[in-house]
Amino acid sequence: MAASHHNIPSPPPPAFNGSTGFMPTRRRKMMMHMTFFWGHSAEVLFSGWPGRDNPVMYALSLLCVFVLAVLVELLSHCSFFKPGANGVAVGFLQTGLYTLRSGLSYLVMLAVMSFNGGVFLAVVAGHAVGFLLFGSRAFKKSDGSGIDRQASLPPMTCG
Repeated sequence: MAASHHNIPSPPPPAFNGSTGFMPTRRRKMMMHMTFFWGHSAEVLFSGWPGRDNPVMYALSLLCVFVLAVLVELLSHCSFFKPGANGVAVGFLQTGLYTLRSGLSYLVMLAVMSFNGGVFLAVVAGHAVGFLLFGSRAFKKSDGSGIDRQASLPPMTCG
């Protein structure tokens, strides 16, 4: 097929095997959901994981994304450094923790992009439990001053 006058290149010719003729091409059909769906046949984060028609592996994948969301909240709300620590060392450690939190947040986002309703609910529940444990005052020890300790990392922003 020749290129048109709009400078759109033509598709490459099919592969040719000298002994048998044209080589067959194998295409794996994968359905991509663009709306939320319910069911345990979903791919979460990695191709082929948790597998098709395996409810135990699906439950394990839900547990994994739940734990990832809790870890994001842990990194967002906890103070890991003492007030008098070396500024340069703390700066490098904060940068490492910030990078880890960003990576985990993107993994959680990619898991939700599987558009599976169970994954979405596991992520929301993980963030809620993580906030309850690490961000709310429910389990924090008060030093009597009425001042909350600052988290080691800046808050997550959307923009």
